[in-house]
This record gives sequence, C-alpha cells and structure tokens, in this order.
Amino acid sequence: MGLKMNTVTLTTAQAIVRYLAAQYTVIDGKEVRLFGGGFGIFGHGNVTCLGEALYDNRDALPLYRGQNEQGMGFAAAAYAKYHKRRRVMFCTASAGPGTANLLTSAALAHANRLPMLMLCGDAFMTRLPDPVLQQLEHFSNPTLGTNDAFKPVSRFWDRITHPAQIIQSLPAAIATMIDPADCGPAFIGLPQDVQGWTYDYPSSFFDKRVHRIRSQAPDVGEVADAIALLKSAKRPMIIAGGGVQYGDAVAELTAFAEATGIPVVETIAGRANMLDRHPLNIGPIGVTGSDSANTIAKEADVILAVGTRLQDFTTGSWTAFAHEAKIIGMNVGRHDAAKHMSLTVVGDAKLSLPALGLDHKAPDAWKARAQAERAKWTAYVADNVKPGNRPNSYAQAIGVVNALCDPRDRVVAAAGGLPAEVTANWRTLDIGTVDVEFGFSCMGYEIAGGWGARIAQAEGEPDADTIVFTGDGSYMLMNSDIYSSVLTGKKMIICVLDNGGFAVINKLQNNTGNESFNNLIADTPTAVNQIGVDFEAHARAMGAIAETVSNPAEMAEAFKRAKASDTTSVIVMNVDPYEGWTTEGHAWWEVGTPHITDNPKVAEAHKDWESTRPEQRKGV
Repeated sequence: MGLKMNTVTLTTAQAIVRYLAAQYTVIDGKEVRLFGGGFGIFGHGNVTCLGEALYDNRDALPLYRGQNEQGMGFAAAAYAKYHKRRRVMFCTASAGPGTANLLTSAALAHANRLPMLMLCGDAFMTRLPDPVLQQLEHFSNPTLGTNDAFKPVSRFWDRITHPAQIIQSLPAAIATMIDPADCGPAFIGLPQDVQGWTYDYPSSFFDKRVHRIRSQAPDVGEVADAIALLKSAKRPMIIAGGGVQYGDAVAELTAFAEATGIPVVETIAGRANMLDRHPLNIGPIGVTGSDSANTIAKEADVILAVGTRLQDFTTGSWTAFAHEAKIIGMNVGRHDAAKHMSLTVVGDAKLSLPALGLDHKAPDAWKARAQAERAKWTAYVADNVKPGNRPNSYAQAIGVVNALCDPRDRVVAAAGGLPAEVTANWRTLDIGTVDVEFGFSCMGYEIAGGWGARIAQAEGEPDADTIVFTGDGSYMLMNSDIYSSVLTGKKMIICVLDNGGFAVINKLQNNTGNESFNNLIADTPTAVNQIGVDFEAHARAMGAIAETVSNPAEMAEAFKRAKASDTTSVIVMNVDPYEGWTTEGHAWWEVGTPHITDNPKVAEAHKDWESTRPEQRKGV
C-alpha cells in the first residue's frame, strides 16, 4: 500500500488565497511575496466566499479597496510595471458589471505585456437558480457569459468548475504571468457556488514556492548571423524598448553602446533606458519622437531593435526607416523579434547583448553626426519648455516639473497629448523613472496608474514621489483614485492641465482638414451650457490638497509646496488648446482620411497625407 497523502479541507476560495500567499519571488537577492496584495470591490459574486478567505489573509495579502474596477486594473498594471514585472497584484470583482469594468484594463495589460491576476465572480455552476442577478443569457449557449469576453484580452483564461481544478490552473496562470515571452494578464472565473465548495487539497500544494524569472539565452546561430550583419553596417543604430528594463538589461545596453559607439534611440515604453545626458542617447524615436532620432533612423543601414514590439508610433507607420535598412529583432518574444522580416535573435536582452561581442565599431563620423543632431534637439527642447511670450503649454509645465523633481521621482502619463509632450520634452534624470502608457493609449490610466505606481514605489523608495500628468479629458473619465490615494496614504502629485476638452484629437481633426467638432467643449454643438469644471474644488472634495495656478512660474511654487507635503496634491493650470504644441520631431503616422469629400480642405489634407505613403516599408 502507498503512503497516505496529507490533505487539508478548504473551500475553493480559501485554497486560492492560501496558495497565492505562499508564492515568492527574488528581487535584488531578497525573497519577497510574488503578490504584493490585491485590489478589490466586493459584490454578491465575490464577497461571501472569496471575501471571507481574503479577510483571513489580510496581513499576507493586503487588499486595497478600489473605487472603480477599471481603475483597479490600471493600478495593478502600473504596480507590475514599476517592479519590472517581478511582482504582481490581483484584482477581484463581482459577477456582471463589476467584472465587465475590468475589460479595458485587461486589454491595457495585454497590450503592454504586463501581468495581473483577475479573480472574478461567475454564474452558478449548477444552474439551479438561473437566471440570476447580472447574468447574461445566451439562448443557444448556456455556458457563455460576460467572463468569456476576457478571452481575447487575457494571456491565460480559465473558469473553475470544480475545486480540484485550481491545482492545475493557479500554477499555469502564474507561469504565464512571470514568463518573459508570454507575460500578460491572467483571468480566472469563479462561479459563486464553486467558490464555497470544499475539497481535500494536498498539503504540499500550499508549501512555500520561490519563483525566479527565466532568462533565456539566444541561439548561437542567430547570434552569429546578427554579428555578421552588424559588422557590415556603416550606419548602425539601436532602438531600445521597454523590454530592456523588464529584462534588467540597462547595464548591458549601456555597455554595448559605449563599447561599439552605436547611437541609441528610445521608444515610448523605453524612455529612461538611458539618462538624458548620456552622449549616445540620441533621443526618442517615432511619431512623438525627436528630430535627432528620426533623422538618423532614416539614414541607418542596420537597426538593432532591442525589447520593442515596433508599434506604429515607433516606426512612423513604417516610414521611419530606409527601405533598404536591415533590422535585427532582439526580443525574448518570438512574435516581436520576427516583425517585418527581421533577422531574429530570440532571447533575453541581458544575455543576448553581451553575446553579440564588442568588435564591431560604428564609424566615428556616424557617431558624431548622431550626436550633432542630438545637440540640436536638446537646444530645441530647452527653448520649447521655457516660459516666454507664448501661451501656457504642456511643454512648459513639463519643464517646470522636470527642473524641480528629484531624480528618483516617477512620472506617469497616458493618452491624449501628454504622452507625446512628455516623451519629447522630459529629460531623464534616472533610469526607469518614466511610465508613459502608450501601448494601449488609454485615457484614465494616469491617476489610477499613479496610485498603483505609488503603492509599489512606497515599498522600496518611500522618499521619492509619483508625479502624474493628466489632461482635463482623462481627469473627467477617471479621477476617483485621488480618493484612493488619500484613503491609503499613498501620496501623489497630480498636474491637471486643462485645455478645454480633447485638444489633441481636435488638433488631428484640424490637421486633416476637418472643422473643430465635438472635441473641445467650446466646439460641441450640444454643449449648450458652457461651464468649466472646478478641478481644484473637486480634488479638495476627495481629500487632496489642491490649488489652481495661472502660469508656469506659479506652478513651480505650487510644485515645491506639493513636494513638501505628505498628502496627495493636485495642481491645476489652463493650457492653450491651439498654441504651444511641440511642433518638431514628428514622424509620419498613418490614419484613415476620406478618399472622397465635398470639403476642399479635407481633400487637400488627404492628398498631403498620402504623399508620404511611398516611404512606407512593405515588410521587407
């Protein structure tokens, strides 16, 4: 007879929480819990069973009460981004609309390759009480429900129909979330009855487990091909993406660039891979990039793309590079490494960059040309952020904060005009301090993401600040985590730059020949009562310190006061919706314009837009 297995009888919910609390990871040589805790809003679909289990484990897995499930997901994504995907938060939501609210944040995490675990209520497995509150009924498929909508926006998806299933499902979900190539959100649907069902779980299932993030070495054949191509280059360039930071390869990138003299440009996700003052940092590339980076990108003959998914804002919709340029795709993810017929090096940047060797040097003249272009761009930015004889602008606000913040302060922005303005004008003071969410370009991420980033930041850098740049449009969409930050004592400094609506889309509207319509409040025909929002009073109502300033000089003084305070501060300043945009540094961007129209301005804009299409690479 075999030995009898030691078991423990638990509900499904209790077993899930106990298992999560037993998972650890290693960061800087120290073991810490893989899950820093979670964000939760309870409803009838998760409070009675999962809520009971979380209460009993509230010290090991602190639960932050959200105000909106979408905001919880944004906060979880920002938390994971701060920790370079080495720590994770879970989100729990009730069946129905509570869970549905997480869809947008799941899509954001998926697009940005960020891990978070969603534990969401579901309909009853027995179906005895059907139809139940908040249940969607599909007449020909009783298994289909709201939670099935998460399948395309999750890297891992499961519905637990029996308590024993979590023995397989939870390890699989965690393996997905911490895998450098497959990293992304995991969704687990928890039917309300199954959450409370019991099972005799093996006691060993709850033993402490220490996870280590895999570091994948590249194939020697792929490395040899990449070396040969680099050695043939006359004008090589490196594109440094967000994967450089996630792969903990900043030192390797810098060492490789310095040894070879190859100029480096940064993607939006890769901002803060190098310090602003580094002589080989030629600036951000792409649609919201810099003249310096885009100039050398047009002339480069070999492009080493490291840790980037080559999104259209990086590639200028594939017009940023010469047709004959060759691309080496270095990425831990095969899907990203192989884009646009790249010569692939599938592997972790930390191991792959040193494997390329150091005996292929960029010509001195090419390096000097890149640095000369960067010097011109630096001068442009210095003038662009300087308050002067022009209206208040995003760039001026960014310049004020940049000049006064501490090197380890973290900057958060997303969607609208601010990602472009921060990317172009922010001068990186320290590595890994910029979070511009543009993988999904999601309005509403800013304040919620700032809260999640501050929770993470407070774990290791309590003296640093999280600084959020948001426009009035994003603020109106999602602002309730100002209250969350006050409740939890996680201070943020939030700069609300009010330009009277969705000004960057109005700019695109105008640039394509269209009249201003339904973007700026002033140009919305149905807005018959033109009332401005008192953002200061609104922020104060949620417990924040708030003030309104009239110009960049006043903003500087307000920012100093916010730095000195231990409470979330909101600084409001009006900026001009038409003047003051960063006008340089833009690559072409493909947008759909009308091929026929009665408006001559639209027709002319379409003709102008299409004139750049011949520069678009066709994938070879």
